[in-house]
Amino acid sequence: MDPISFQLGTKNQWSWLVRLLSNDPEWLSAKVKFFLPNMDLGSWNKATDPTQRVVLQLRELHTQGLATWQAFIHCVCMELEVPLELEVLLLSTWGHGDEFSNPLKTGEGSQPEPQLHCGFKRPHQSCGSPPQLKQSRKQQLAEVAKRYLQLLRTSAQQRYGGKLPGPGQPLTFHQAYVPTILQWSRATAPFDTQEGAVMGSPKAEDGTDVSIQDLFSSRADKGPRVMVLLGKAGMGKTTLTRWLCQKWADGQLDRFQALFLFEFRQLNLITDVLTLPQLLFDLYLSPEAGPDAVFRYLEENANGVLLIFDGLEEALHPCSAGETVGPEMPGPAFALFSGLCRGTLLPGCRVMATSRPGKLPDCLPTEAAMIHMWGFDGPRVEEYVGRFFSTQQSQEAALAELRANRHLRSMCVVPALCRVACLCLHHLLPDISPGQSVARLPTVTQNYVQMVLALSPQGHRAATSLMGLGEVALRSLETGKVIFSAGDIPPSMMAFGAALGLLTSFCICKGPGRQETGYAFTHLSLQEFLAALHLMASPKVDKDTLARRVTLNSRWVLRTKARLGLFDHLPTFLAGLASCACRPFLSNLTQRGEAWVATKQATVIQALKKLAIRRLTGPKVIELCHCVGETQEPELASLMARSLPYQLCFHNFPLTYADLAALTNIVGHRDGPIHLDFEGCPLEPCCPEALEGCGQVENLSFKSRRCGDAFAEALSRSLPTMGSLRKLGLAGSKITARGIHHLVQALPLCPHLEEVSFQDNQLKDQEVRNIVEVLPCLPRLRKLDLSHNDVSMSTLLYLTKVAVTCPTIRMLQVRKADLIILLSPPAETAAELRGAPDVQGNASQRKEAPSRSLVLRLQKCQLTSCHVEMLIAQLREGRHLDEVDLSGNQLENEGCRLMAEAASQLHITRKLDLSDNGLSVAGVHCVLRAASAGRDLADLHISLLHKTVVLTFAPELEEQKGIQERAVPPDSLMLQVPCELPQFSPRIRLTHCGLQAEHLEQLCTALGGSFSLSHLDLSGNALGDKGAAQLAQWLPGLGTLQSLNLSENGLSLDTVFSLAQCFSTVQWVLHLDISFESQCVILRGDRRARGLSAAGSLPEFPAGAQISGFDQRCVPRSFCLKECRPEPLSLVHLCETLKKCPGPLEVKLSCMVLSEQSLDTLLGHLPWLPQLSLLQLSQTPLSARSPLLLAHLFSLCPRVQKVDLRSLHDVTLHFQASKEQKGGRCGRLTGCGLSEKHVEPLCELLRKCEDIRQLDLSANQLGDEGLRRLLKHLPQLPISGSLNLSDNSISQEGVLCLMGTLSSCPRVREASVNLGSEQSFWIHFSRQEEAGKTLRLGKCSFGPEHMTRLAAGLSRAWRLTELTLSQCCLGLKDLPVLLSLVRWPVGLLRLRVEEPWMSRAGLFTLLQVCAQASGSVTEMNISESQLCVQLKFPRQESAEAVVLRLAHCDLETHHSPLVRQLMQTCTWLRQLSLSQVNLCQSSSLLLRSFLPSLGTLKTFRLASSCVSSEGLAHLASGLSHCHHLDELDFSNNELGEEGSRVLMGVLEGKFWLKRLDLSHFPLGDPTLAVLTQRLSHMTLLQSLCLSRNNIGDSGCYHLSKTLNAATNLEELSLSHNQIGDTGAQHLAAVLPRLPVLRKIDLSANGISTAGGVWLAESLALCKNLEELMLGCNALGDPTALELARGLPPYLRVLHLRFNHLGPEGVLRLGQALDGCPHLEEISLAENSLAGQVPRFCQGLPLLRHIDLASCEIDNQAAKPLVASFVLCPALEDILLSWNLLGDEAAAELAQVLPRMDRLKRVDLEKNRITAYGAWLLAEGLAQGPGIQVIRLWNNHIAPDVAQRLQSQEPRLDFAFFPNQPQAPWGT
Repeated sequence: MDPISFQLGTKNQWSWLVRLLSNDPEWLSAKVKFFLPNMDLGSWNKATDPTQRVVLQLRELHTQGLATWQAFIHCVCMELEVPLELEVLLLSTWGHGDEFSNPLKTGEGSQPEPQLHCGFKRPHQSCGSPPQLKQSRKQQLAEVAKRYLQLLRTSAQQRYGGKLPGPGQPLTFHQAYVPTILQWSRATAPFDTQEGAVMGSPKAEDGTDVSIQDLFSSRADKGPRVMVLLGKAGMGKTTLTRWLCQKWADGQLDRFQALFLFEFRQLNLITDVLTLPQLLFDLYLSPEAGPDAVFRYLEENANGVLLIFDGLEEALHPCSAGETVGPEMPGPAFALFSGLCRGTLLPGCRVMATSRPGKLPDCLPTEAAMIHMWGFDGPRVEEYVGRFFSTQQSQEAALAELRANRHLRSMCVVPALCRVACLCLHHLLPDISPGQSVARLPTVTQNYVQMVLALSPQGHRAATSLMGLGEVALRSLETGKVIFSAGDIPPSMMAFGAALGLLTSFCICKGPGRQETGYAFTHLSLQEFLAALHLMASPKVDKDTLARRVTLNSRWVLRTKARLGLFDHLPTFLAGLASCACRPFLSNLTQRGEAWVATKQATVIQALKKLAIRRLTGPKVIELCHCVGETQEPELASLMARSLPYQLCFHNFPLTYADLAALTNIVGHRDGPIHLDFEGCPLEPCCPEALEGCGQVENLSFKSRRCGDAFAEALSRSLPTMGSLRKLGLAGSKITARGIHHLVQALPLCPHLEEVSFQDNQLKDQEVRNIVEVLPCLPRLRKLDLSHNDVSMSTLLYLTKVAVTCPTIRMLQVRKADLIILLSPPAETAAELRGAPDVQGNASQRKEAPSRSLVLRLQKCQLTSCHVEMLIAQLREGRHLDEVDLSGNQLENEGCRLMAEAASQLHITRKLDLSDNGLSVAGVHCVLRAASAGRDLADLHISLLHKTVVLTFAPELEEQKGIQERAVPPDSLMLQVPCELPQFSPRIRLTHCGLQAEHLEQLCTALGGSFSLSHLDLSGNALGDKGAAQLAQWLPGLGTLQSLNLSENGLSLDTVFSLAQCFSTVQWVLHLDISFESQCVILRGDRRARGLSAAGSLPEFPAGAQISGFDQRCVPRSFCLKECRPEPLSLVHLCETLKKCPGPLEVKLSCMVLSEQSLDTLLGHLPWLPQLSLLQLSQTPLSARSPLLLAHLFSLCPRVQKVDLRSLHDVTLHFQASKEQKGGRCGRLTGCGLSEKHVEPLCELLRKCEDIRQLDLSANQLGDEGLRRLLKHLPQLPISGSLNLSDNSISQEGVLCLMGTLSSCPRVREASVNLGSEQSFWIHFSRQEEAGKTLRLGKCSFGPEHMTRLAAGLSRAWRLTELTLSQCCLGLKDLPVLLSLVRWPVGLLRLRVEEPWMSRAGLFTLLQVCAQASGSVTEMNISESQLCVQLKFPRQESAEAVVLRLAHCDLETHHSPLVRQLMQTCTWLRQLSLSQVNLCQSSSLLLRSFLPSLGTLKTFRLASSCVSSEGLAHLASGLSHCHHLDELDFSNNELGEEGSRVLMGVLEGKFWLKRLDLSHFPLGDPTLAVLTQRLSHMTLLQSLCLSRNNIGDSGCYHLSKTLNAATNLEELSLSHNQIGDTGAQHLAAVLPRLPVLRKIDLSANGISTAGGVWLAESLALCKNLEELMLGCNALGDPTALELARGLPPYLRVLHLRFNHLGPEGVLRLGQALDGCPHLEEISLAENSLAGQVPRFCQGLPLLRHIDLASCEIDNQAAKPLVASFVLCPALEDILLSWNLLGDEAAAELAQVLPRMDRLKRVDLEKNRITAYGAWLLAEGLAQGPGIQVIRLWNNHIAPDVAQRLQSQEPRLDFAFFPNQPQAPWGT
């Protein structure tokens, strides 16, 4: 018996198995090759007997172990036609169980020893010693190496050369290799495919196509020896490496003597360290003999050795950048790879690695060649299909399906998917009709499903095995395992995978002497598919786990780590399995219903929906597009398409045809347009074909060096099909003439293109011309960008000719490498596009005028004077030119002269720029003469230092108006442009040109000859004193200039003074501004030219424009000299020169040094300058005696009106004209260091003045002694206004001194002192003696020791009528002492004390304080922290009070002593006011006892306080005895229902009340009924306030009935109630019956037009009405019209805020108000006036306040309004915020500000005023010193400009919160 059959236990089964397998020896050989990949099958072919070969092969399989043998038995039963009884016996005997004994040892069946060379024995191990050779040692080594190299080829042929078995394993069909697309992926490509190209050649750049033969040709030796092949999964990297091994084994790569192929997935399994010889010999192939000699030979011939490493991205444990190993040093496998790349190991060898795109390891040298491996293009797909199918009929059928199925064709560009698709078609074609593959193979996932269905046998066992393989796949992916051993996969599953070709086997070496068979899925994507299948089909996987698997990987593969995850395609397969088309397959696989499958599919769909609405990065967007496309859910695709951003950008990651196809599929579900931008992305050459027919793409942009001619050709096929494409960008590519040819042919088929960019594409002249020639075929094109290409001068001139002659080109811009053409579509096309959005990046697109003009910019193009004549000839033949810019060329003098002469003939309407063209001083006169010959010159600017030559031209007369309307916004800058537009006066700027005095004659001749100037700028030249003197003589002959700039010309001070004579000799000179140190000298006309010295900070205007109100007659002449050091003689010279100047004259000096003698000299000459209106010394250091010199000026020069000296650095003197009426003088001597020693001489000088209106001595050092001396002289000083002594270090002693002096100063009416951190000290005077005086003291920190002196001072100040002590540290013990010590013979004194402790003391304590007063208290006001009492001296007690006090003695209550004391002190109390107090039980009881004694009490107020019902009852009890009360105020109290009832009881019997205030008091219907009943008896009532009482129309009805009897009512306030129209009608009926009514407030009552008309008709009958407030009602225009018909004649206040008034009603109302003699306040805010405002032609003499905020007032409406302000002389507040006012309105306001003497505040918040308007307002403020603030928050003014303006004029307020208004000075 055969030993094996004996071992197996039954010879029948063994014999049957041998006989069965003898019938199919090829199948058996394939299985042996699968399970024993390292076995040499050729050794078995020596056996002549087929049966013996079968026995040998079975014995080899059996010796591999139980797992291998069981898997083989399962393959036999699954794949072969095995009888049922034999299958049962085989499976029962060998298919299960775990017992497996060792085979019997026989001589021929003994176990072979390990073979380290994968199947080849070492001959020296079986043979004896080698025979003695006769050759030399060197020949022996060569022979050994030769035998090893032959052994390498033989091994490679056995591994990769033979045909793979096919009939049973369709996945391994053998076809001839079809190469994929290869491209250089880095600019340092090693060599060019063209003959003779070397490394670094421009032809060998990024994106160059390369063939496999080129990679290893002889020319490749010139390039890097390390190359990396980059490609995504499935691109065929591993297939290529094995194909290279096969080609080398066949002798085709003959330049390599040795080739080694390693896979990193196998090298990862090696844990030991190795040397390079061990890697080559022990792990790959061992030599038969002499390994050292073989390795030495390899080292000597390293340039003929090629080492290929597959799967670099899978490498584990990469070494550090500095880790290296030597030839004999062991190290990890990756360290050996690193040494090979760096050349430290086997120097000179060639290394090739494959990897997925990503961050490559640092060991690769920087010069390594990067080659990108793309998939198939169309021809390659067809070639692959043709080789896959064997018959002509099947080939044609498969190709027809591919051409009809776009999705399938897009999948086939990936070689791995192409093989799967061909396999599916191979099984489907016999059973389907043509074109049916669209339904069967729509997605990648369904291709895999069809493959599994086609290959799998039917039955439950196949489903179980498939599910088991899926579980193995998922588990291994989770652990990062891609290689399995025989024991990792159950035998049945192993057999199933081997039968279907899902698994592959190979020999793996884990170290020297350790090798075994390894298994893996045929591709990682197949493993991911099976894992996804397990997740979807396994009941063990719940919904949460499934949803967590649906994730997107952020694969920025060019930036992040190299190693990629193993789940890259898992979400895609999950999404594909979630398709409805996969539901029957999954249901059949799981043996569950479709409802269960649908639930799991819905989980995946829901997870994808969440991802679809998120904002994702570019790689995630592409991955999600694949996932969504796999689901075949239109709703999900539409959701994602809607969520995509309008601008979708992809940067720096590879994109394939399949990626763009997936993206196009999603974009196709989008309703709106989208912009796609690809920058820096490696792109597959054929990928633009995926965009074919995508109508949603509006902008398409590619920027990548990897885009070449093939890419352009593919793009040209797609462009005509993209109907919505507006913008095309193809930049930074490698397109040549061939690619441009295809694009030029495609562009005319894209009529909707508006912008095309071909920049940075290395285009030559002919390609550029070809592109330009196609412009007429693009009717809507607006921009063509050809920048950064190779364009010659001839082509440049050709483009100029095309631009001049082509009517649609409006700009040709060339600057160095930039070349841009802007076009305007024809009129009919523009009309079609008018509603279309602008193309991004082309901001210059705008509506074109009927006549088109051209902008030509040829900058830095190396044009010379030789080219100018040709250019001029071209330009003359063309149309009008807007601008010609030839700057940066080489025209020199001659070329500039030619262009300047031809400028007027070329019809240039705007600018000719000849800057930076080598112009010299001699050429300046030539250009000036040539420019002066033209009539349209507006500005000529020449600066040789800055290389500037610019000629700006004025538009023709018929175009000026249109240009100004387009250039100036309606409200940005309002100018009064004359009806007849004048000629533009040119401005000549010849700056830094080296002009000297001898050049002036020639210059002035040219300037004065043919045109009149507006501005002449000669700054930065070398004119000197001589030139300035000559120019001053010729100045009258140059016409009326607006400015002359002579800065930086080396002028002396004497010359500067001589220029002042121009005030009298030159009429237009109004201002002379000089900064002597910086040599800035400017002569100006009116103030509009000030912008010339501000470096353009303010706008300039045309010569014919004028700002109304700022004409020359109103602007004084000014002489401004800064940065100088004048001596007395120089100042005498200056004054003598200024005597001849006409007036008014302003002199402004800023001296770096000014001595006391110089100041005295200057002041002494002031009386001889009658025309002087202002003298200003700013930033000038002065001596300590300067204040006395300036004070003496009051008597020295009677015209001095104001003297302002600040900090001994700034002096301002204002003078009045002799014809003006003399008024009071104003003196401000602040911060001058004045001390007590200066007081007496200063008073002596001031005593000589007639009238001093204001004197400000603040911020000095007077101290208490200085104050005492000043107060001593105070009665003799002629001060009639105010004296400011703030910030003078004054203490309490000074305050006490002031108090003692008040009685001796009869004209003092008020003194205010605050000794806080910001000390203030003011004394106010009257022109005549004042009977009463007021003293206010704050933060004086009085202590107990001061009380006696303070009381003594008060007792002597018998004329004092009011004293306020605010936060003066008067404690609870100090205040009674003060009250008790004050003694007056007779009179009234009001004492107001405010201290923080009063808010905590309570009413009872404050009453105790008042009881200590020495005089009789007539008024008592107690608030939260304030006590105010009015004392009457001497104190007298009435007889009635004595009786009450004596009667109270008998009661002996708890408060009896205090009550008796209060009765004695408050005998004559007329007013008791309690505000913001907490009326506790004790205080209310005290008031109940105290109030009955107040027989003279007239007024009682309890407002904004907290009081209980019980306390209110006590108060009511006390008030019931006050029979003389005529005023009650209970407003804003917190009273409940019970308190309201008690309060109504207080009113009972109060028939004599005149004033009643119950505002903010909840009046319910019962309470209101009681109130109306009480009011009906108050016939003397004069004022009734019931605001915020929730009174409705019914309550108003009852109130109106009550008011019938109130014939003495003067004031009625019902604001913020809810009376409505019905209540208004009730009131309207009763108002005419109130004959003395003066004030009515019905604001915010919900009154509409009907109620408003009734009220207006009624109010017309109220002849004594003075105040009418109806704001916040919807009255409308009818009410305003009715009011206008009958305004009360004595009306003072009118409030109609937010009344829905319109233009008609406001105009009629304004006409009625015009001339009202009593109107003081009007508010029409928040009404939509639509540009119509009230106009007061007759004026309002008493109007103080006008509020027109938020009324939509624009500039035009503001003009008459502002003009009417002048007719309101009493106006103080103007509110115009939140309107539409611009600079024109600001200009109008600036005109009237100086004429409004009483104006204090103007609010212009939230308008449209710019910096220029604010500057105008500052100019107006300068002439209106009484104005406190102008609010300008939130206007169109930049923050830095606002800060600069506010520093110049602090009264301009730009802050959000209003600043504290500045106290006016000089009023």
